[in-house]
Amino acid sequence: MNPLYRIVSVLLALTWGSPATLAFELSGPTRIVDGDTLEIGSRPIRLHGIDAPETAQRCQLPKGVWDCGTEAANALAKLVDGHVVHCRGSAFDQYGRLIAVCSTEAEPDINASLVLQGLAWAYTKYSRDYVGQEDLARHKASGIWQSATQPPWEYRKRRWNTAVQIAPNGCPIKGNINRKGEHIYHTPWSRHYSKTKINLSSGERWFCDEKEAISAGWRPPIQ
Repeated sequence: MNPLYRIVSVLLALTWGSPATLAFELSGPTRIVDGDTLEIGSRPIRLHGIDAPETAQRCQLPKGVWDCGTEAANALAKLVDGHVVHCRGSAFDQYGRLIAVCSTEAEPDINASLVLQGLAWAYTKYSRDYVGQEDLARHKASGIWQSATQPPWEYRKRRWNTAVQIAPNGCPIKGNINRKGEHIYHTPWSRHYSKTKINLSSGERWFCDEKEAISAGWRPPIQ
């Protein structure tokens, strides 16, 4: 099935006299990047209002730990598997990703479902839309709420600060070229970051931030 992705720009006058809002819609089969990011065709989408564990992140249990980052990505994959996904948003982040609420015919709000399962936090730095779902998941001790767990924004900061100390010129993002010739960048919180080696003589390189990597033609790893 060929990708059905499309962008539809719609001017919505929300109330009389209010400025119009430019809305963007994407539809089609998807690929999962991580627990809160996916692609429709070649278009990257960041799920609005939530923040899921990073792919390399492990979360606490009352006894032991679990691979919460992998679980979040797998849960997102399960929600979209076999379905045409519809995503709608009105803003892009600094990496060019559409910030969107996504749905399928079976799931009216994928973002909300991940929070309710305890596989993502309500990202209150940017939105309070999913605080209610987080409260329910916390009350049930679902997923990340089984025990005290470091939220992903703190996890990213810690991993970044550690990697910066040892990376060449303080630029910790690894720009790898795989056997297929694909240019893939790995952040310090990516699953295969520690195993990825950079060979400058083969065209691989280090980046100082994700925007630089994307501008140079590298993409994030796909789940």
